[in-house]
Amino acid sequence: MMDRITARVLIALLWLLHFLPMGALAALGRGLGALLWVLARPRRRIAIRNIGLCFPEWTPAQHEALAREHFGWVGRSILERGLLWFASPARIRRIMKVKGNINLAEQTDGAFMWLLPHFVGLEWVGPAIMMNQKRPGVDVYQPQSNAVLDARMLAGRSRFGQTAFIDRHEGIRPVLRLIKQGYAFLNAPDLDHGPRDSAFIPFFGVKACTLLAPGRLARSQNMKVQPLVVTMLPGGQGYEVEACEAIDNFPTDDAEADALRVNQWLEARVRANPAQYFWVHKRFKTRPPGEPSLY
Repeated sequence: MMDRITARVLIALLWLLHFLPMGALAALGRGLGALLWVLARPRRRIAIRNIGLCFPEWTPAQHEALAREHFGWVGRSILERGLLWFASPARIRRIMKVKGNINLAEQTDGAFMWLLPHFVGLEWVGPAIMMNQKRPGVDVYQPQSNAVLDARMLAGRSRFGQTAFIDRHEGIRPVLRLIKQGYAFLNAPDLDHGPRDSAFIPFFGVKACTLLAPGRLARSQNMKVQPLVVTMLPGGQGYEVEACEAIDNFPTDDAEADALRVNQWLEARVRANPAQYFWVHKRFKTRPPGEPSLY
């Protein structure tokens, strides 16, 4: 576990690095990814296993090659987070390219949800939203075990616009109160949070413990739903944040069918850019009763 002094040193390092040109910072990030490939063996095994499950038609060498590339993007995402925490708004706007209708939430009178799948550049979604439209947002987050790092991350995520953060252990009621006050909901639908309020829905043909809450909440609040996808661009080119078109026929009164549509939509997006999906997470950790662990 990281102690407070180590956390402060890490934050100071990110502050120093954010002054570098994007190209130099990206090169250092790829180097960090190569180092993590050697040092973070458990995460390396998880990434290779996930990729093997999702792309069984590929060879083991292809699985490893994609995992190595993924670690390069992960390394970049760590070092470039200092830009979000410390860079001027003008610089962030130069780095970040927005595609699609990022203003849809403020153009919508009723309740609204952004769906934010876990690509490695996910942290750039919040600034993209809050710097480009005026509707406030509410996000559910997992507190970090290190208080110094947790405070810095929340401060970084709160730099732009009006955003509320709800500890996921507080449940959905604080979120619902803010939605009724006009806040749009930032919702990440693709992590394995265990069997509660979830169902086993295919993702790349593998049974994945998938949250049913996004569809249920969207239907109960009559929400308009817009997915957003972040793509990290090569070298010093920055980031592209795409405000996507709505997912077809979502939501409905069938929560499991809604979850399947989200998984199918996400699978297509992952296939278009597989190296940047968040493979180091145990996406298939929870198994149906009687099935052995995949890890």
